[in-house]
Formats: sequence, C-alpha cells, structure tokens
Amino acid sequence: MRTRTRLARIAAATTALAATAVFAAVPSSAAPQQADHHAPAKPKPTIVLVHGAFADTSSWNGEITRLEQRGYNVIAAATPLRGVASDGAYIKALVDSVDGPVVLAAHSYGGSVITDAALNDPKVQALVYIAAFLPDQAENALDITKKFPGSTLSASLRQVTLPGGETDLYVKQDLFPELFAADIPLPQARQMAAGQRPVTAAAVNEVSGAPAWKNIPTWDLIPTADNSIPLAAQEWMAERARAHTVVVPGAAHDVYVSHPDKVTDIIVDAADATTE
Repeated sequence: MRTRTRLARIAAATTALAATAVFAAVPSSAAPQQADHHAPAKPKPTIVLVHGAFADTSSWNGEITRLEQRGYNVIAAATPLRGVASDGAYIKALVDSVDGPVVLAAHSYGGSVITDAALNDPKVQALVYIAAFLPDQAENALDITKKFPGSTLSASLRQVTLPGGETDLYVKQDLFPELFAADIPLPQARQMAAGQRPVTAAAVNEVSGAPAWKNIPTWDLIPTADNSIPLAAQEWMAERARAHTVVVPGAAHDVYVSHPDKVTDIIVDAADATTE
C-alpha cells in the first residue's frame, strides 16, 4: 500500500514537472513584449555630381568608381553651362526625378549652380563644394575671382561668338594645364584642354539668387595651389558659409581629377551626416 502511494506521488510530480516545462516553452500572449527602440536606418542618399566650366562628366570618373564601391547611387550631371539660373533649374529637375534624399557635390562654376538649384528643396540633404564658388545673393563668379589676387582665369580665356549673339568662353589650350590641371600628367591635361566644354560669358557674369548654403549643411574642399579661384577667395567663402572644410595642400583647381580619394572622402562625410 505504501509502495503504491509513493508511486502515485512520483507520477503526479513527474506530470506536474512536464506540464510546467510545456507551459514555459510556450510564450504567453499576456507577457509584455520587449520594445524595439532602434529606429529604421535612413537610406543612403543619391550623390549628384555637378561639373563646372571647361570640363565634362568624365572629370568625376574617379569619384564615381569610389562612391559606387561604397554602395552609393551616383549621377554625374551634364551641366549645360548656359547660365546660373537655367543650369540651376536643370539640376533641380534632375534632383526632383531621384527617389529619396540627395547630396549635391559640385566643382568650380558648378558651385554657383547648386547654390541656386538646392534652394528650398527638402530632398537636398547636404552641399559639397570642390574648389568651387559659394556665391551669396547678387554675386557672380568673375567678381569673386577678382576680389582677391591670384587668379589667372580672365587672361586665359578665348571667346567664340555664336550665331545667336551669345559668347562662349574656352580656356586657351596652351594655358589650360597651368590654370586648371597643374598637378596631373601633362598628356592628360592636354586631353582635358582639347575636350573642354565652354561656358557662356553670360553665365560667369550672372549674379546668384538667395544661396541654399545658408540653410543646408555644407562641406568645402579647398586646394591650396588653385590658379583659377584664388585660395583667399575660397577660404573667405568657406568661412562665410560656415562649411566643414578640408584643405588639400599643393592641389590644383582640378583636385577632383588629381585627388579623387580625398574628394570622395568629403562627399561620404557629408552623406554620412545625413543618415545619423
């Protein structure tokens, strides 16, 4: 009798333990769920690259390769180089066609263009200026180059009168390497001189409207051996815009051709800031 009682007690205990294990393995709908406090990751912005005068989209080839390797979608825009307002409208239309946020990066005269294009555009998360103009309202590119000593741009230009009465400007090919591309091999600089795209005289004399850099986070890369936009002018514009600034000692105006790693890095810094 005692043996039967002990066996019954053991069986009951075993059943209770098994039931406890089963219930422990099944999550209770009443149990509080742990909240996920991690916000969804922000998408990487598309990088839109805007070349300036006397250049074309191939000038950005080094940056395109490096940015794509880092997972960015990249568009190198073919800037019309006809006028600040019209070029700005062209770039704005391109930006509006892109899904998601955008970082605009520009070289030289392209800086004037993105300053206009990005105004009041919520898609543009950052502006990156590479040896570029950051004009304020009512300023133009030529006036800025003349504001400080050091530019040889005006004396290096060749004019071509167009049938409609407009004037195209080219850099004289024999002066192009020294003005624009003094830090790359001479054969490459001569190729760039032969393939340069002209800008209209009206474009470099056209005054800027209200600048987007007053309301959009801004980065600026400054080459110290620029014979096109004086170093003092670039430093003055960067300080005025309160830009995050990177200086590349000894680099020429074509710094995006000669130093694509440094240019890519500052663009990525700007892009990273938009996803924080």
